[in-house]
Amino acid sequence: MAKSTEAARRIKPQASELLTLHVIRRQVITPNMARVTLGAGDIAKFVPMGFDQWFRLFIPIAEEETLSRLPQKLNTLSYAKYLTISKTKRPVLRNYTVRAYREVGVDGPELDVDFVLHGDAAAGTAGPAASWAARCEPGDAVAILDEGIGFVQPVETDSVVLVADETGLPAVAGVLASLSADSVGIALIEVPTADDIQDLVGPAKVDVRFIVRPDAHATPGRAVLAAAEALPALGERCFAWTVGESALVAGARRHWIATGVPKENIMFCGYWKASQH
Repeated sequence: MAKSTEAARRIKPQASELLTLHVIRRQVITPNMARVTLGAGDIAKFVPMGFDQWFRLFIPIAEEETLSRLPQKLNTLSYAKYLTISKTKRPVLRNYTVRAYREVGVDGPELDVDFVLHGDAAAGTAGPAASWAARCEPGDAVAILDEGIGFVQPVETDSVVLVADETGLPAVAGVLASLSADSVGIALIEVPTADDIQDLVGPAKVDVRFIVRPDAHATPGRAVLAAAEALPALGERCFAWTVGESALVAGARRHWIATGVPKENIMFCGYWKASQH
């Protein structure tokens, strides 16, 4: 994980406990994104906070009973205990964002989670979470541990700029849906292809722009970073927020500071790091 201001800023949930949920349905929403809807189980205990609310996701790789051995919270000690679970049975741990929450679904509350479908699951080049998202079935169990939100806009700012690659698209969608109706700003989101563009709902005065990579297989983040650097100077009253590939968030933060955005008005979090090879 790249350096981040998320931990220092974030609003934690009032209470957080391990929740066991089940797959309600799975669908491929664009060529490179799948949506898994979770519900049932402990879903009634989940408290939606909006914005870029994120959680720890535990995916069982063996029998689902291993979920019962997971910690109720994640700190240094409990993480060490998690690592004592045999690698052949230890659930995969990843961080994901709430794409959407509905109090009333087909059979109760529902939680949507979007997964980038990178790599080829059949060829073994996809990550474990993407592979699971490509093959999970209704009824499959997972566990989540809510971690709260990182988007906390300073009261002295009067505009927002959101910058992300496709891994940050769900978080951008959550932020846009949670902003006040009179919010002003711009959102720049990089996607691999034009077919990966999504309809996002947000304030009328927040301009949402999708940046399509010239080469779908090129390193994510470079195209949207260039677009962010081409914007007029944001000024001292802008809240700048960026998530995604490590070089993207580091580059955006560096550019914003150099052009006059106060450090305290920038939230950045590297979700992942591209291979240097």
